Amino acid sequence: MQKDQYRIQTTSYYSSIFTLSSTLKCSYQVLFGFAYSYEGADMPLACLTDFEAHARERLSKSSWDYIEGGADEGITRDDNVAAFKNTSMCKTGQESQEHQSPRIRLRPRYLRDVSEVDLRTTIQGEEISAPICIAPTGFHCLAWPDGEMSTARAAQAAGTCYITSSYASCSLEDIVTTAPRGLRWFQLYVHPERQLNKQLIQRVEALGFRALVITVDVPILGNRRQDIRNQLNLMMNLMQASIHSTKERNSIPHLQMSPISTSLCWNDLSWFQSMTRLPIILKGILTKEDAELAVKHNVHGIIVSNHGGRQLDGVAASIDALTEVVAAVKGKIEVYLDGGVRTGNDVLKALALGAKCVFLGRPILWGLAYKGEHGVKEVLNILKNELHISMALTGKDPLVIYTLVIRSAKVMFAEVKGHTLRTKEEL
Repeated sequence: MQKDQYRIQTTSYYSSIFTLSSTLKCSYQVLFGFAYSYEGADMPLACLTDFEAHARERLSKSSWDYIEGGADEGITRDDNVAAFKNTSMCKTGQESQEHQSPRIRLRPRYLRDVSEVDLRTTIQGEEISAPICIAPTGFHCLAWPDGEMSTARAAQAAGTCYITSSYASCSLEDIVTTAPRGLRWFQLYVHPERQLNKQLIQRVEALGFRALVITVDVPILGNRRQDIRNQLNLMMNLMQASIHSTKERNSIPHLQMSPISTSLCWNDLSWFQSMTRLPIILKGILTKEDAELAVKHNVHGIIVSNHGGRQLDGVAASIDALTEVVAAVKGKIEVYLDGGVRTGNDVLKALALGAKCVFLGRPILWGLAYKGEHGVKEVLNILKNELHISMALTGKDPLVIYTLVIRSAKVMFAEVKGHTLRTKEEL
């Protein structure tokens, strides 16, 4: 039976090839060659979710759970992505349900010259090739042997900013050496002992980092259930990565086991400002009240972020919190966004709602797991190409984007020129 079935399928296949060759007036040998080469070739990765699937296959369960895990039920983690797609996630028991949330829609303008689309912009006075940067994430050695060094090289090649994490699995010196021309900011988890913070800040400043990003949403770690379940496996993976490092100083960062300050307050920011000339960016702001305080305390920028849904579950998706923060700062400081960005359309929506640029977290690690430095480059290039297409199709006028945002009963038309938000509201 199986042989007969195979014979029928094979006959049908050959018949199709000969029929097609006759129709196209070309040699059937050419079509056979095309069919075999296509069947044997690796399919190119077309979008960021393709990299996600590859990373899931290649990484150990504990490493994957660490990268993808969220706090508690993972509602905010999932909502970060869903909010861009005009749905939000509601979990009941083990089931997830989608329901409509406020809609974000692009309003294209046609008959405009889009022969040249320039993605370049600046952050803190430094030019980047596109408003797509790399967020701070820890332990890149879980995804690729030389970890953050590959990430830094990819960022340098792409002409974009890379925020190096306090929990980097490579030394800061090695990261700088491998990508000396790259634009780097440093992310700081504030230690309870001020002297240790001072030493680290002086070190990163001497190494040429161009900004200090203080994470404010981790007075304590969120309740990450998968990390609790996999704690032993995760530690073993980190130790194994350390053992295989080529240099002794590439061992597990000492900060990994260091405490994070639970008493950091607004008034402490003046102490940081007194010891460094680096611009200070606050990462983790989600509300109007905190955004106003950030301006009052003379910080240079805000990253609207919920830590990838890894801290307090149930807070707003980053894109939903963005408009509140942008309105509060009134253009006095730059506002950036991380969380949930998966397409060029997502980048466009964030820019239209007032973000100067977006920062990528998990997708960078997916690219790293796929092909190291080259995988990260591919992730950045795909997103840049998608943004280029979206901008051209909306009718750009160097970074002029029109969006229609429906929030409850309000309709807001947002116009962006050079990433400066101007809005008109109609009730």
